[in-house]
Amino acid sequence: MCFPFDARPPAPPTDLLLAPIAGGAGAELLELTSADGTRFSAALAEASEDRGAGIVILPDVRGLYPFYSELAERFAQAGHHAIAIDYFGRSAGLGPRGEEFEYMPHVQQLRVPQVHADAKAAIAALRERTGDRPVLSVGFCLGGFFSFLSAANLADELAGVVGFYGILTGERFGTDGPLDRASSIKRPVLGLFGGEDQAIPADQVDAFDTRLDETGVAHGIHVYPGAPHSFFDRRFEQYADACEDSWRRMLAFIGKHG
Repeated sequence: MCFPFDARPPAPPTDLLLAPIAGGAGAELLELTSADGTRFSAALAEASEDRGAGIVILPDVRGLYPFYSELAERFAQAGHHAIAIDYFGRSAGLGPRGEEFEYMPHVQQLRVPQVHADAKAAIAALRERTGDRPVLSVGFCLGGFFSFLSAANLADELAGVVGFYGILTGERFGTDGPLDRASSIKRPVLGLFGGEDQAIPADQVDAFDTRLDETGVAHGIHVYPGAPHSFFDRRFEQYADACEDSWRRMLAFIGKHG
C-alpha cells in the first residue's frame, strides 16, 4: 500500500501558486467512457489562471480516492488543469474509492493497454473542457509504472511523463516494465525516488537512468536520500524538504516540456 487513506498531498510552494490553497479549484467528479465502452470515474480540477499544460494523474493501487482528487486541485492552484482517473471501471464499476475498497483483486485484473486507453479518454476530456493543450502524465507507485510506460505507449498524446517511485519491472502484470521498455520511450521523463524505498531497489533506478541515457531522450532521475516509498505525504514532516523539492522539479519539468 502507498499512502494511508487519510493522507493529503503536500501543497506546492507558495511562490509557485497562482490561486490560494483555500478554495476556487474544487475537483468535479466525472464519468468518462473508454475506447472499449467501459465507463470509469475521474476527477477534474480546472485552473482559474492557466499556465498552459494539462495534467493526467495516474494514482496508486487504490485508484481514485481523496488524495488524488485533492492533488488535482493542487495542480489547478499552480496553474495547470488536472484530471485524476480511476482504474477499476471494468471490474468494480464507478468510483471514487472509499477506505474499505478491496483494491488488490482489481489491481490483479489491470492490463496496461486498458489503463492507457482510459488515460487517453481522460486526456480527451481534459482538452474538451479546457481547450487543446500539451498534457503530461504524473503517476505514483503503480501509477508511476503506467506513467513511465505511457512515454512509449501514449507518445502521440503526451508531452512528457513524471513518475513518483514508479515500479520499474512488470513481472506482477505479466508484461515488460519501464526498465525493459526504456529503449521505446519517446517523451521526456522525470523520475522521483526515495533512497530508502524498500519496493524499488537502487540498482533498478540506476539501470533505468542508464538506459534512458542510451536512448538520448530528455530525462531527469532524482533520488532523495533517506526518503521512503510514498514520501509525498504532507503528514511526513521529516520529508517536507523532499516534497517541496519534488514540486519544484515537477513544475519546472512541466513548464519546460508542456
